[in-house]
Amino acid sequence: MHNFKELKVWQISRQLVKQIYELTTQFPSEEEYGLISQIRRCVVSIPTNISEGCGRNTDKDFAHFLNISLGSAYELETLLTLSFDVNLITERQLNSNLFKNFRDSKNDFRLNQDVAPRVLCLTSCYLCQSINL
Repeated sequence: MHNFKELKVWQISRQLVKQIYELTTQFPSEEEYGLISQIRRCVVSIPTNISEGCGRNTDKDFAHFLNISLGSAYELETLLTLSFDVNLITERQLNSNLFKNFRDSKNDFRLNQDVAPRVLCLTSCYLCQSINL
């Protein structure tokens, strides 16, 4: 088992959740059960799957949940792009520094884990790159 609270990717993904919640408060109320709900569930999935994977007993299970987090990061990128397409966010918001902490910290990911370090490192980098808006 791993201590997810020590993982930089988990810490940064928590910050991303906060940023996305703040962004979606600007969406119109008719999107409450549409894009707002989908985007929020998606972004919450990133840190929760990392922590769930850390609680599993095998490296294979751990890697599986990291993969799910990666998929959620790609989903988030798509949902934000769609939000731009339907004029819910501006190009400036889409290209802003909103995700700067998440993107730029890919070089800060350091593991103190003996288990599955390569998988975690690669997943961390892909998570950051997938939010490259």
